[in-house]
Amino acid sequence: MQRWILHVDMDAFFASVEQRDHPEYQGKPVIVGGIGSRGVVATASYEARRFGVHSAMPMAEARRRCPDGIFLPCDHRKYTQESKKIRAIMADFSPLVEPLSLDEAFLDISGMDRLYPDPVSIALAIKERIAKELNLTASAGLAPNKFLAKLASDLKKPAGLVVVQPGEEQAFLEEMPIKRMWGVGPATAKVLLEMGIKTIGQLAALDPLRLVRQLGQAAADMQRLAKGIDDRPVESDYAPKSVGNEETFAKDLLGREEILNQLLALTEKVAWRLRQLNLSGRTVTLKLRYASFKTLTRSQTLPEPTCYDEEIYQTVKAMLDKLTLQEGVRLLGVTVGNLQTSDGGQLSLFAPTDDKRQRMYEAVDRLRDKFGRDILTKAPLCKVEKKDT
Repeated sequence: MQRWILHVDMDAFFASVEQRDHPEYQGKPVIVGGIGSRGVVATASYEARRFGVHSAMPMAEARRRCPDGIFLPCDHRKYTQESKKIRAIMADFSPLVEPLSLDEAFLDISGMDRLYPDPVSIALAIKERIAKELNLTASAGLAPNKFLAKLASDLKKPAGLVVVQPGEEQAFLEEMPIKRMWGVGPATAKVLLEMGIKTIGQLAALDPLRLVRQLGQAAADMQRLAKGIDDRPVESDYAPKSVGNEETFAKDLLGREEILNQLLALTEKVAWRLRQLNLSGRTVTLKLRYASFKTLTRSQTLPEPTCYDEEIYQTVKAMLDKLTLQEGVRLLGVTVGNLQTSDGGQLSLFAPTDDKRQRMYEAVDRLRDKFGRDILTKAPLCKVEKKDT
């Protein structure tokens, strides 16, 4: 049976959702991200990209390049809800769906052509349903493996579809710039360019021993991909390895109380996300970056997994108490890892003595699901200003 992998990637997802929901934004440059001075761009509409604005760009630079742009904060609750609708559409076409993020996923549609005329018709049907039901556009890549499908989906954005037929793998990759290689960042690209390697085809043809000398043991996997070989399966039971939030502040935090209040806000977000995913974790990590960009991380593994605000907060507070704060703090992060699923229902990992607390959190989460996460918060956070995200 011929293997067919589809990669579906939403076009300028956050910005497109905002343009759909606000007709007055359509045709205008929309930039979504942390809107403070230290924020970064999460998504830029195609109108904004004409000004050179792109994701991960500092928001200050985006404002300089596109002063008349529409700058909006991320509405993660709304984008998550839209992402769930997209996944539901995908699930109608294949039981094997592997999400990579809110706006992209792999589908294994091998054998599904028994239900449809051909694999291309499946890709088109998914794109059409997303457009019709959600009024959003998606680009897609269809190929014999994940590497090729992901590359293909990026070639004709927006609303494109690129198909790589079996036997055409190396021809598809031959002249493609090396920077498009999955896993090749700026540092690796620099090394390859210094070796005279400008295209993926040149990488595929390079002497393997020479490549290993320059890049180490990762070179073998990289060269296999460059030859169009990728046996990785679509993992439909994919689960996050950790759940976290971090925040960069427009003004450095100078006092311990101010830092603790921001940590309380972060742990509240992380714990809520854990409960939404029906997960609990044992390893809590605190990340702290000073104004000088010196970054510290501290971790602690708990005896039992948790998804409760106060347990996560007390853990990060204890780690902070062991630090001597040397200067202002520009970034804080809280992450919970070493995750496990609660198979018996939300929060069911916990002992019967926790029933009262469990019911309280379930009630709080129901209110947040209905009215938004900010409908309830802890008293110390009522005085905390909203920061960049």
